[in-house]
Amino acid sequence: MSDSHSLPLRNRAARLAPAVFLLSIILLNGVAHLSTAAAQSVDRWRSEWPNTDFAIHSIEYREILSGGPPKDGIPSIDNPKFIPVAAVDNLAPTEPVVGLVIAGEARAYPLRILTWHEIVNDVIGGKPVTVTYCPLCNSAIVFDRTLEGEVLEFGTTGKLRNSDLVMYDRTTESWWQQFLGEAIVGEMTGKKLTMLPSRLESWERFAARHPEGSVLVPNNENLRSYGQNPYDGYDSSTVPFLYRGEMPDGIEPMARVVAVGKKAWSMKLLRESGKIESDDLVLTWEAGQNSALDTRVIAKGRDVGNVIVQRRENDVLRDVPYDVTFAFVFHAFHPDGDLRIE
Repeated sequence: MSDSHSLPLRNRAARLAPAVFLLSIILLNGVAHLSTAAAQSVDRWRSEWPNTDFAIHSIEYREILSGGPPKDGIPSIDNPKFIPVAAVDNLAPTEPVVGLVIAGEARAYPLRILTWHEIVNDVIGGKPVTVTYCPLCNSAIVFDRTLEGEVLEFGTTGKLRNSDLVMYDRTTESWWQQFLGEAIVGEMTGKKLTMLPSRLESWERFAARHPEGSVLVPNNENLRSYGQNPYDGYDSSTVPFLYRGEMPDGIEPMARVVAVGKKAWSMKLLRESGKIESDDLVLTWEAGQNSALDTRVIAKGRDVGNVIVQRRENDVLRDVPYDVTFAFVFHAFHPDGDLRIE
């Protein structure tokens, strides 16, 4: 199935918020014989993934579901194109971007583009990086893609685990969990990528901080409906899409949380406080950023605010890796984690 056909299948289901619960029930009923289904899935995967060592894995194969698209059906951006901040004329002030600064070089990766590609393989400040975004988890994470002296390049498998993007490296074709940056299938199983500090912030905030920076633009503006949200209404759903794990207690599964490792704070708590200090961490919230998963047009999404997470080191605040994701995602990957709701 080509990407142009497989993506709408996944997107139409994601847009139908009232039908998500029914779809989840169908999925659960359809996998009654999980062990058999998992074995059959691996057999099917081998024909598409002849270079992946399926004998090595750290998770149960029944946890992996097809998201619809095939391998590379959601195409990564491997030769990214940028323009200066001053040349941008199509981003609304409150549109979300991933702001990344390395060795004095600053780049913004708009979610209007990442939503459609999910992975950007780039080199910034001399460092090879992978900028990732999983729309179903609202998880925007940047990784150092140099591992044990080897530079890796990543693509999309078309698979999901706990509704989260499963990536693969093009060297060994091992499968990696985006939320954790950890290989879960294949030769690389158990290895972890280093997460790099970045900010999920509004376009105007990035442009004000880095007026001499650059901004990712599509290689082909006609390839996708950039600026449109194919998952409109998703973050107003009562249950997540293509997820069959446990739900968190005391908080709606689709509520946003700010995750730092195995600790997380509800966005509601941070928004009401404005600032939270925990040990040497300082979290702040300010209004002025659209949700990328609300309305059909990203620039019209409701205001979910801007989050900054920093660590205090000798009275100096330094950015640390964090993730603004959904409560069900944090609970799925850190069931024993510390989620602070109030």
